[in-house]
Amino acid sequence: MTKGNSIHNGTIRNTVACVIQQNERFLMVEEDRGDTQTVFNQPAGHIEPGEGPLAAVLREVQEETAWQVTLTGYLGLYVFHTPEGLTFHSHGFIATPDVLLTSPIDSDITATHWLTLDEISSLDAAGRLRSSLVLKRISDAISDRSYPLTVIQE
Repeated sequence: MTKGNSIHNGTIRNTVACVIQQNERFLMVEEDRGDTQTVFNQPAGHIEPGEGPLAAVLREVQEETAWQVTLTGYLGLYVFHTPEGLTFHSHGFIATPDVLLTSPIDSDITATHWLTLDEISSLDAAGRLRSSLVLKRISDAISDRSYPLTVIQE
């Protein structure tokens, strides 16, 4: 690839996100993005150099929520284009919560919440979701549209 390719100039962002459900509620993070209102997202973040998607999603969930989880499925690769011209390749996962640790969470996370689908839909209607992928990932997860974790070879 040439130096002018979008991979080299940083416009493709490799990220992970995790749908974590317990009973009829989903674990969401409330983030301070510097706007007048906070936004809501699944635990999510960037894949760091030398890291694969499986390790990244476990790390991000723990850093943003203090939960240790067990991954149960891979939702797939979601390609998302922002109005600013950025492209995100977001790996979606499903997990179950195991242990809530006492470790601190990332400073840009103002709170974690266990929300119902109706509550998340209301946040979407109010423009408070981080992206349209939040509801898409939940929809895919509750529709059992997932793949075995073995499709990722790290």
